[in-house]
Amino acid sequence: MDKSLIRNFSIIAHIDHGKSTLADRFLLFTGAIDERRFHNQHLDSMDLERERGITIKASAVRLKYQADDGKEYVLNLIDTPGHVDFCYEVEKSLHACDGALLVVDVTQGVESQTISNFYLAKENNLYILPVLNKIDISTIDIDHAKLEMMDILSVDDTEIQLVSAKEGIGIKELFENIVKVIPPPKGDENAPLKALIFDMKYDIYKGVIIYVRLIDGTVKEGTRIRMMNMGKDYNIEEVGIFTPEPVRVRELASGEVGYITCNVHEPREVRVGDTVTDGNTPTLTPLEGFRKINPLVFCGIYPVNSKDFQDLRESIEKLRLSDSSFTYEPETSQTFGYGFRCGFLGLLHMEIIQERLQREYDLNLILTTPSVKYKVTTKNGEFIDLDCPAHLPDGSQIAKIEEPYLTVSIYSHVEYMDNVIELAKRKRGIFVKSEYVSDRMKIIFDIPLSEVIVDFNDHVKSLTRGYGSIDYRFKCYEEAAISKLDILINDKICDAFSCLIHKENAYDRGLSLVSKLKDIIPQQLFEVRIQAACDGRIISSARVKAAGKNVTAKCYGGDITRKRKLWEKQKEGKKKLKQIGNVEIPQEAFIAALKL
Repeated sequence: MDKSLIRNFSIIAHIDHGKSTLADRFLLFTGAIDERRFHNQHLDSMDLERERGITIKASAVRLKYQADDGKEYVLNLIDTPGHVDFCYEVEKSLHACDGALLVVDVTQGVESQTISNFYLAKENNLYILPVLNKIDISTIDIDHAKLEMMDILSVDDTEIQLVSAKEGIGIKELFENIVKVIPPPKGDENAPLKALIFDMKYDIYKGVIIYVRLIDGTVKEGTRIRMMNMGKDYNIEEVGIFTPEPVRVRELASGEVGYITCNVHEPREVRVGDTVTDGNTPTLTPLEGFRKINPLVFCGIYPVNSKDFQDLRESIEKLRLSDSSFTYEPETSQTFGYGFRCGFLGLLHMEIIQERLQREYDLNLILTTPSVKYKVTTKNGEFIDLDCPAHLPDGSQIAKIEEPYLTVSIYSHVEYMDNVIELAKRKRGIFVKSEYVSDRMKIIFDIPLSEVIVDFNDHVKSLTRGYGSIDYRFKCYEEAAISKLDILINDKICDAFSCLIHKENAYDRGLSLVSKLKDIIPQQLFEVRIQAACDGRIISSARVKAAGKNVTAKCYGGDITRKRKLWEKQKEGKKKLKQIGNVEIPQEAFIAALKL
């Protein structure tokens, strides 16, 4: 195929700015999908994506467009997520592209993730085509939105494309501009094969389906290939493209995007970011690949039934093929037995992984309280990376504990800023600076990660009536007064509820947990005592009364001593039950703890 007729580009934007709607419009405009089979969010293949109205996984599709110059162009489009928790999906996708459409909602303007994605595309040396979406809304000020884009993103007025993805306005002009300004791919078809693995998924029949962008060379069925990072050779079973359904083709050449299968059924044998080359005449230098992603939030995942541990292991390995941004390693809990300690990019990411494991692999799971990674220095000079509260050394051995800090940028209109600043200070934030960005204000705080991941974004949205947005990046580790909070059920520590917390917040957190558990744990045949302990002392306590049974119901009159004997016998029985009985904690209790 003539590389000058190929355009590889991605759609990037802040969440809810219209990326998926624009991708849908592209499919309809080019005839890639029949209107009778079309549905909204067509490239979002997961039910979870449609239910929540968000994109979770980047999706690739090949389109054909007949331009005004009479030439037929092949457009390889990748639709990406907008939420900050799925930024790694965006980063992977941009490595497979030569350009990007930066979509901005005309009613919202440039927001935090717009700027992050803009600089991410710049770092990958992509041509950025700015697109102003939703121009069909009658009450909008297009000139004001244009000025904001020119001011913040330093784009030229003539570069900005005006479209309405919903109504199809400006789509033809956008296509013409894509083929005009986005550069065609570079590469040499006659050079040794060099292809980038930018995504994967698991198929029960075909094994691992590998998404590739070819830089040099060609690939076809029967080709002997080598994964340069893993050092293993395979024979290609199938080569194909997405239209958006997978379609088998004879070969893929330099500059093209598609998929290959090699009858690989072991997920650990393939890695995102690896370089595929010819097994007989390999390339000399592998591609750079992707940076290693650092998880921000950690929690334990355990099967409700301990017999499902092996199923959980296999499911996590397969799921990680399509989402390489979360990490996992085996761990053991006194309460739940065998499970995994998993790392995520945020709470939404954690929630999505849990739902996918439960839906796609039919697992019943329990998640422990989320925590972040702390750095512990012991008095003998040893350094420990701590992401599980159970591994915290004894207090007498600890010299200091450091917690991760983020540099958080908050964008909002000026009238809401006083409330936002108050919120940031309540979250132990340290003010850095503030500046005006067009008609909005940007304030920057250094805030502990543990304070940001839980509900900070929700509070910002609430205080700014939905118009505020945040962006964050890791800054450093700072020394802090961190303690371990334990929940005791009848004097036994339930490690699923244990968490590391700042001493200032320990009492409030302990009181909230104890109060919630008191309401959720059902009555047993014996009294249940719930306590929160921190730094060796009890800071909150509650009791769930024993379920009563009227043992004297059948006694009609007679001597009172007969009833007293029955009551004493019942009391002794309850004492024995309390010694050997186990408290049944329902799964709702763990979910409630997560929500706190």
